[in-house]
Amino acid sequence: MLETLRGAFKVKELRVKLFFTFCMLVVIRVGSQIPLPGVDAELFQQWFANNTGDSFGFMNAITGGSFEKMSVFALSITPYITSSIIMQLLTIAIPALSEMQMDGEEGRKKIVSITRYVTVGLSLIESIAMSIGFSRMGYVTDESPLTYVSMVVGLTAGSAVLMWIGERITEKGVGNGISIVLIINIISRIPSDMISLWDKFVNGKNIGNAVVAAVIILAVILATIVLVVILQEAKRTIPVQYSKKVVGNKQVGGQSSQIPLKVNTAGVIPVIFAQSLLTTPVIIASLIGKSEGTGIGHKILRGLSQSNWCNPNQPIYSIGLVVYILLIIAFAYFYTEISFNPLEVANNMKKQGGFIPGIRPGKPTSDYLTNMLKYIVFIGAVGLVIVSVIPIIFNGVFKADVSFGGTSLIIIVGVVVETLNQIESQMRVRNYKGFLKD
Repeated sequence: MLETLRGAFKVKELRVKLFFTFCMLVVIRVGSQIPLPGVDAELFQQWFANNTGDSFGFMNAITGGSFEKMSVFALSITPYITSSIIMQLLTIAIPALSEMQMDGEEGRKKIVSITRYVTVGLSLIESIAMSIGFSRMGYVTDESPLTYVSMVVGLTAGSAVLMWIGERITEKGVGNGISIVLIINIISRIPSDMISLWDKFVNGKNIGNAVVAAVIILAVILATIVLVVILQEAKRTIPVQYSKKVVGNKQVGGQSSQIPLKVNTAGVIPVIFAQSLLTTPVIIASLIGKSEGTGIGHKILRGLSQSNWCNPNQPIYSIGLVVYILLIIAFAYFYTEISFNPLEVANNMKKQGGFIPGIRPGKPTSDYLTNMLKYIVFIGAVGLVIVSVIPIIFNGVFKADVSFGGTSLIIIVGVVVETLNQIESQMRVRNYKGFLKD
């Protein structure tokens, strides 16, 4: 990793890209401090402090604290992520979008353009809902229509600006811009979380207890990181052999290749899906002031909230954790099914004269890939569950209210590995160009 970065700084082109990326990250962090007009930030922070460790923890983490401070970047990049997922699903369901996606670069540009419009639409809906919620809770400084308009415009524009910055980083910087925006927000919350852990478990304790607590915290963090790295890098390679063809007086083909099937095919998407599905009702109920009570509905809401899972005093609410695990596994299979088509891969191999040794081309190859994926996806889903549940158990048993967890670490490790790989590939391309020039 360090060697890759040192090598990148020696190349002028990469230095410029790294500097551009850094400047964009500075803009993001500065924008995260600009308060949203019309909202009493102090009152909102007091309310947020009372709900810390609840469903808002993860939301605050991926917004880099912008949600807690209620800045213009409070929605962060989440509307774009949601719209991208929606477009992926619609591409499968709507033939016109599917044809557009297979239409080469022009088709992909059209889909990206539609995704932008969907992002703005989702941002508008979310900002209107938040404005209504703030009004109900009494956090709006002025009840005039202009105030509500400024709140909606500020939140929507903030999300659109982050989307634009992400696209510019992809174009002129290094790495996937949207992922970079997400990771800088998550990383910005880690120092404050570390301070919270220190104050709760180490500071003021006797030396023996402090040392034990520090060792346990480091062990949990390191174990989670190691598991994430293993999960992100693990893959099953399927050998592919291409038959020889006679073209003129020469034989061509006969090469060997591989199909790399990642164990964690869906990445962090299943965890985000599961968390969003469980936390959305809790967030809506909190914003409209319906989260408190003793009825069956309120008990269900408490069961959906991660802050109540693995609590030894109230084990009944850990049923929500079981639902969470089942959702992760279900979404892992679902997302893999819509993103990887074994039949299409098998048909493409058959057209190019390729086959898996011992497996007949066509449908037998498709069935083989499908069965292989079932096992691989299950292993990846179990890995995602373990990585996601370890911090939840730690938080529930020891009441360690921190905003980052297994999901955040999966995103951080995945984006770092992806960015470093992209830097290395750009350095290799440059070396190849230099070799050809010489």
